Amino acid sequence: MTDMIEREIYSYICKNDGVRAKEIAAALHRERTEMNQYLYGSAYMRELCYRDSSYCWHGLIRQSVPHTGLGDFCGYYGMVWEFLRTDQTQWMTELKQGCMRIGRNLNNTRGLFHSFLDTYETMRQLFEDLSDVDVSRWEIAFELRIKRARYIRIYADVLVISDSHIFSLEFKMKDRIDPAEISQAAKYCEYIEVLAGPEYDVIPALVLTKAHDLYTYVQMERSTAEIPVCSGDMLFNLFDEYLGFLEP
Repeated sequence: MTDMIEREIYSYICKNDGVRAKEIAAALHRERTEMNQYLYGSAYMRELCYRDSSYCWHGLIRQSVPHTGLGDFCGYYGMVWEFLRTDQTQWMTELKQGCMRIGRNLNNTRGLFHSFLDTYETMRQLFEDLSDVDVSRWEIAFELRIKRARYIRIYADVLVISDSHIFSLEFKMKDRIDPAEISQAAKYCEYIEVLAGPEYDVIPALVLTKAHDLYTYVQMERSTAEIPVCSGDMLFNLFDEYLGFLEP
């Protein structure tokens, strides 16, 4: 897990296009010795940042809109408006190509491609329900896989990045809630918070596409935290709860 100093340093690097250690230290009011400990010891700086030949630090994924570099770790990534202009066949082709590029296993023996299409249709329906909402700055990512050495692990079936929130959606083609899948949905939430930066709240959710009219909160095992669980046809309600589309 990360501490606040590590988050600040990582965020400053990812918001700027090449900064030296002394610039980061001055901006964040930190001692150079402490700064170097994080730059060369933190997993995020070591594995999701790099230092160029001019000794400037860069983030592999920028904390900007769009999040430049995020697509390098996804099967499919784009602005929502681009996704909505992509038909199912083209989307599936791009997703498979992207999955092969990032090393995502495409073994279809358990109906993986069918689940991909199920996810695609659910997200298309969501944005039809959101047709009156301005999503021009929203981003969407399918099959996010960040696996850097043994330190950084971030997986998500779908990320939707709005202006203020990131929805990390775990999809299951089921109609019943499995407690183990509740924990799976929330597992990478803190890491996504670091990745995206302090401007975003990250909302994990479990989406059961074979269920209907389901929208509830389920408490995680060995925790007081609750995770939203919804059917695909109620996904709009999740977004409305946090973004307030239906407020008078």
